[in-house]
Amino acid sequence: MHMEKVDTNTKPSGEDFSSPSKNVFITGIGSGLGKALAEKFIKEGYTVFALSRHFPKSLEGKINFIQCDLRALEDVKDKTKQLLSNVSHIEYVILNAGILGDIKEIHETKLYEIQQVMDVNVWSNKVILDAIINLVIDVNQIIGISSGAAVNGNKGWGAYSISKAALNMLLKLYSREMKAHVIALAPGLITTPMLNYILENVDDEKFPSVKRLKASPKMTPEEAAEKLFNLLPKLKQFESGSFIDVRKI
Repeated sequence: MHMEKVDTNTKPSGEDFSSPSKNVFITGIGSGLGKALAEKFIKEGYTVFALSRHFPKSLEGKINFIQCDLRALEDVKDKTKQLLSNVSHIEYVILNAGILGDIKEIHETKLYEIQQVMDVNVWSNKVILDAIINLVIDVNQIIGISSGAAVNGNKGWGAYSISKAALNMLLKLYSREMKAHVIALAPGLITTPMLNYILENVDDEKFPSVKRLKASPKMTPEEAAEKLFNLLPKLKQFESGSFIDVRKI
């Protein structure tokens, strides 16, 4: 099994991470919101565990990390178990990793293109949650990073919208089976590489939602991470399994 940076960024395998409230697991920390969340949790004294395709040098030596391409579903289970093998409690599981797919009309979108987006945005999260259950890790709260696209159904967002709607339902189903409090969370508009790509490359005449995105207020990843961190205790006010848009709280 290929692992990257494990020797320098993963704690010694014999160490027990059993703190009742200071472990967090995050996917997709290579850039954007995931990276900003990792930095925020480190600042707040948490031990961070992360799976991600890319690793930012700014986090070197600061987190427990195993390189994992979530498109390779056959690897996700083993790498999750290896990363969390000595963990007995996780305060927050943040399922942040996601891909956009092409912005195009749904009738022009091939099934294999939708499947690629579904693998990362939905099925990798099922594999991760199943691994956590099988490891018998006590988890306080699970937050899946969703999107307003899950309910808006805007032209051009086919694969992404379908995947985020499916993620919302997946998390609702797990909320019925896990003791953890589970929330699907739309974090608002964040100036991530994904959003920047949309704003700079997608035809806003053909896809009017892009024009609305350009005119809407946006947060930096650091601002969004700060806001999400401060919201975490408040999320428990909502029924487990709920979908929440931070712009409507």
